[in-house]
Amino acid sequence: LTFPLLSVTLLVSFGSSMLYGYNLAVVNSPAVHIKAFYNATWSRRYGHGLAPGPLTLLYSLTVSIFALGGLGGSLLVGTLVARFGRNGTLGRSALLVLLAGSFMGFSRQLGSPELVIVGRSIMGLHSGICLSVVPLYLGEISPKNLRGFLGLLPSIFICLGVFSAQVLGLPELLGQDRYWPLFLAVVVVPASLQLLLLRCFPESPRYLLIERNDVCGATEALHRFLGTPDVQDVVEEMKEEQRSLSSIETVSVWQLLRDRSVRWQTLSVAVVNAGMQLSGIDAIWFYTNTIFQNAGIPVSQIPYTTVGTGAVEVVAGLIGCFTIEKLGRRPLIVTGFCAMGICLAGITACLLLQTALPWMRYVGVACVVGIIAGFCMGPAGVPFLMTAELFTQSHRPAAYVLGGSLNWLCNFTVGFIFPFLQMSAGAFCYLVFCGVCLLVALYVYLVVPETKNKTFMEISRTFA
Repeated sequence: LTFPLLSVTLLVSFGSSMLYGYNLAVVNSPAVHIKAFYNATWSRRYGHGLAPGPLTLLYSLTVSIFALGGLGGSLLVGTLVARFGRNGTLGRSALLVLLAGSFMGFSRQLGSPELVIVGRSIMGLHSGICLSVVPLYLGEISPKNLRGFLGLLPSIFICLGVFSAQVLGLPELLGQDRYWPLFLAVVVVPASLQLLLLRCFPESPRYLLIERNDVCGATEALHRFLGTPDVQDVVEEMKEEQRSLSSIETVSVWQLLRDRSVRWQTLSVAVVNAGMQLSGIDAIWFYTNTIFQNAGIPVSQIPYTTVGTGAVEVVAGLIGCFTIEKLGRRPLIVTGFCAMGICLAGITACLLLQTALPWMRYVGVACVVGIIAGFCMGPAGVPFLMTAELFTQSHRPAAYVLGGSLNWLCNFTVGFIFPFLQMSAGAFCYLVFCGVCLLVALYVYLVVPETKNKTFMEISRTFA
């Protein structure tokens, strides 16, 4: 593990991945203040405030537009990484954060709720790009024995982003009415650091050699990342992949879906990425406060309880990161989905029995913590790592477009339909997510091979 390799991993995780987690949680604590700003602005413009229904709709748009922006960003990944490379795409995407942060930071001074909504959509666009490009870049620059460890570091920073938003949103810090624009605009700090420092690191050696045929540039990048003059074995492995792809151009998503030679890899990426969002983790995050309130926790203490939940996320992510190279990818993701399924069934039982057995409410809180811990140990980061490992260079960008699009589309779908599902099915709505978790775990156990310590060509041959 060389200093340049660890440095660039920490840099892109801090400047890109962490912002995704931060923006998932940043709108929770200032919701009341943002709604008040929307209402006051509407009154100044039109002489009357917004009714509760339209106000809720406008705020819901502010929250959900992030997922729609992410979907748009994921669709651009293939084009961007082919044109600008992996490092180049991440550097240019930081400019989107500076633009979005400026919009949200000055929205109140300019009296424009539209700037908040546009800023959130641009942040979603950035997250949609980086959520795919960061693991793609790290997967290509990492030696095979460190690919799992370095590939899961971004998921820890996603958890840190959520935790940072929860901490900064406390009333003692930025969770006050006058500070919410600054709270939304803090994202410019990590992005600025990435924009300044990322140019100090080379492009992906696999991209340079296989797609640009730049053997000298790839060799120099390998010397820098691996810290050794003897990189001939790695260069030969990349040349072997280049020769196997000499008659194949970089495929589109449509070509990927029609290619029978990679149909099981494609299906695996689709199942795992869709299952990650359809597992119900977003529903748990959205309604954690309600579950804690039902458990009898005083309303004034819920923000601090939520911070504790965020700390559990970080610890679980660290456990996954430091055990993946020992345990492997498959055990982590199967165990994570199984744990989530069991805890989702536990929440259903708690909601049904809490009237007769008040102590069951606290079991419900424990189940929430278990779901989040299970998700952060495996499903949070392993699917993106597996997408990089299951495909060769020609198919990898299209696979990330497919996986990222499904991820964001399912994210938006769960956030939109969960309230209606809850109204129609009551406590049993969590059993739907429980079934998804167990089915995904079964699929991974039966179909997806272990990829630990294997080259991309070896993994491809295993599937074949």
